[in-house]
Amino acid sequence: MNSINKFWLDFCQKHQVNPAALEEAFAFGRNSTDANALSDLVDCGIKTATTSVYNPNEDLPTVGMYAIVLDGNNQPVCVIQTKTVEVMPFKNVSAKHAYLEGEGDRSYESWRKVHEKFFTWECQEILGRKFTDETEVVCETFAKVQ
Repeated sequence: MNSINKFWLDFCQKHQVNPAALEEAFAFGRNSTDANALSDLVDCGIKTATTSVYNPNEDLPTVGMYAIVLDGNNQPVCVIQTKTVEVMPFKNVSAKHAYLEGEGDRSYESWRKVHEKFFTWECQEILGRKFTDETEVVCETFAKVQ
């Protein structure tokens, strides 16, 4: 049994959660430095939201389901539970959502600059499409459970 599975099963036993309620285990960001910094923000309760480019070929997160946040070494840091999921054009993401992401100075301007750069790269390099203000994104809020 690997460390992620053990972490999840221990969590389920402690919190009386059905093991099938795990949606995914993932690291935030593009590299291990990002993953470490962002998982720390989640673990401290500062980061309670995330935004990703909408991909119609992937399932949306499910409200009420759980995920394991991994650090830059793919080790479990904490468990989060999805609270809300909305799909909208990038230009419609609110300042409140940007603040909940907990990154940088938590301003909308800072959030927009960082995410526009990341999404432009992701769309071009991974998804093979162009990123614009009209590109649909998934805005998710979550709560750290453990």
